[in-house]
Amino acid sequence: MNLENRYERGLAKLREIDGEIGERVVESLAGIAPDFARYLVEFPFGDIYSRPGLDLRSREIAVVAALTAMGNATPQLKVHIQAALNVGVTREEVVETIMQMAVYAGFPAALNGLMAAKEVFAQQGALGPASV
Repeated sequence: MNLENRYERGLAKLREIDGEIGERVVESLAGIAPDFARYLVEFPFGDIYSRPGLDLRSREIAVVAALTAMGNATPQLKVHIQAALNVGVTREEVVETIMQMAVYAGFPAALNGLMAAKEVFAQQGALGPASV
């Protein structure tokens, strides 16, 4: 596999999912860890997100669930909640995904996830009926 193609494929997928937010994360690493920034584009987005087995909606639902369950990745969770919305996941689906994690990761993790979702939804404008 051509590494440049891998990077370019990853960058295109990152833009499709995260838009400017994703690019800013990569740019923020340039001064401290440019190799890590490249890995961040190539592996998750160039290799994994670009696979044909799941659509982007399904992938982002899985990522929101995983980051909620981790309980220690709130900045990344917020980015991926926004990404989920960008690829067609509804607010209600985000909320239900996070609530489901209470069963497996505990109420504190789900509560923290819901608060992250509330912040993301508020940044988008007025909170709608599917919000927290």
